[in-house]
Amino acid sequence: MNTLRLSRSTARGLATSLGAGALGGALFQLMGLPLAWMLGPLVANLLASSKGVHVVIPERLRSLFLAVMGLVLGSQVTPQLAHRVGDWPVSAALLLLGVAASTAVAAAWYRRCGFDGVSAWFGAAPGAMTAMILLGDKCGGDPQRIAIAQSLRVVLVILFLPPLFWMFSPGEADGAPGSSGFEHAWLLLLIPVILPLGRRLKMPTPALLAPLLVAGVLSGLDIASLALPDWAMNVMLWVLGSAIGSRFKGMTRRLFGRYLWQSGVATLLALAVLILFAELIHQFLGVGRDVAILALAPGGIGEIAILAVALDIDPVFVAFHHLLRMITLMLFAPFWARYLMQRPPSRRP
Repeated sequence: MNTLRLSRSTARGLATSLGAGALGGALFQLMGLPLAWMLGPLVANLLASSKGVHVVIPERLRSLFLAVMGLVLGSQVTPQLAHRVGDWPVSAALLLLGVAASTAVAAAWYRRCGFDGVSAWFGAAPGAMTAMILLGDKCGGDPQRIAIAQSLRVVLVILFLPPLFWMFSPGEADGAPGSSGFEHAWLLLLIPVILPLGRRLKMPTPALLAPLLVAGVLSGLDIASLALPDWAMNVMLWVLGSAIGSRFKGMTRRLFGRYLWQSGVATLLALAVLILFAELIHQFLGVGRDVAILALAPGGIGEIAILAVALDIDPVFVAFHHLLRMITLMLFAPFWARYLMQRPPSRRP
């Protein structure tokens, strides 16, 4: 992997972002809040970014830490996992129905907020953010509105779910049990090879999925499984939480507040619909409610994978369903875009 070469501006933004993240993480930990070293840096960077402070986590650094998360997630695959795979077609079908229903509900809300139909639909789609922005723009939607709706949804899901689990299952949202030291740390040396390969194969979210698949194969064959000590997990969460929160810049406080309100309601509506489908998965398959909710949560696959590993909520089951959702959206969205473009402008939703 090429070494990170940072301009002075980027270096200052990185230092500010990590500094704010460290303060946020320490404060959240002192307050006894769940996932302190992820949510604290996220909130601190979100506030700093919305106030015009230059905070940034370079994409290559984010990808590096996301690759480590992919290795940790893939290492959750065990030879005993195979007997559970038979249940997944039922949960997959309920997932896809839930995605369709939640997207329709969130899009209806965005329409009431003044979004045009194209921007409402592509802003409400729960995942495949880059594809949704590009397709929405191509169909005549507002790419800025779509990008902000997509980004805020991811952030809000990350902020809503841990306290929800914490309230209903006290003590279970404090984080996954760590190991006393590194186990099979040599897997980290594979990252410089895996990342370029994932990009060359044009995988969706290659920084996460390529390491996940490699670690999954090695762990499934009982060859090697990466485990990190608590302090290393917290460092990873600190950087990735800062990266999520530093996305927002260039908006006035008033505009940011309006988008936050609109996206907050849309996210709660989508979560409410998906929680109903998660309850069906719980009732039909006996999957834990927290597992089912996280598997259907309308966040980005990278961010939800971080939550699943950090909270130790069946990461493999969760990752499978989010990957399925993302692939389905990427396959279906072009047909929906073509349908929208073929309709006369006056008849578009």
